[in-house]
Amino acid sequence: MSEQTEATETAQSALEVSDSLESVQSTEAVNESATEAGDSGEAGTGPSRGRGSRVADLEREGEVAADFLETLLDIADLDGDIDVDVDGDRAAVAIVDSEEGRVPRRLVGQDGKVLEALQELTRLAVQAATGERSRLMLDVAGHRAERRSALVAIAREAIAEVKSSGEKKALEPMTAFERKVVHDEVLAAGLASESDGTEPNRHVVVLPA
Repeated sequence: MSEQTEATETAQSALEVSDSLESVQSTEAVNESATEAGDSGEAGTGPSRGRGSRVADLEREGEVAADFLETLLDIADLDGDIDVDVDGDRAAVAIVDSEEGRVPRRLVGQDGKVLEALQELTRLAVQAATGERSRLMLDVAGHRAERRSALVAIAREAIAEVKSSGEKKALEPMTAFERKVVHDEVLAAGLASESDGTEPNRHVVVLPA
């Protein structure tokens, strides 16, 4: 199979995610403990390294991811620029609107499902290039940033309710990324939380102090 044919099929997979999404979500579920338990950076990073070396590795991840995503956009003839950054202990890559046009919102998909699949494809591409499992975070058209703000509001409302009632509060099913945002907010408020259930119904339970 030629490189162009393989890349074309990859692009189609990212843009037309349906039944194949289940296998992508299964892969994410295997790695969920590292994503949700605090993103300590222990999984897949090998021996302890200096901060400067780690940042360089993350920057390299971002560059590989950017090249991969640019190829997908070119093949699919879609508009969009790539922004690369380092957020804490992970690479952060975003497809943003360009001067030529807006990023197609179908790259986000219903409930962010296409975005999740595209993120997993990108992580696999980075892993193939670097030999290390990637935990990079991909955003498209600011979807994750907007969702993060909404999740913080949901978490704060639940925190207030739990503090008032003294009883635990179960939230709606969320992705690993979404649960991580809620866990962080609950921890910052001085309460504890845990994840319960199985995919796709895994959710956060906010616990009283």
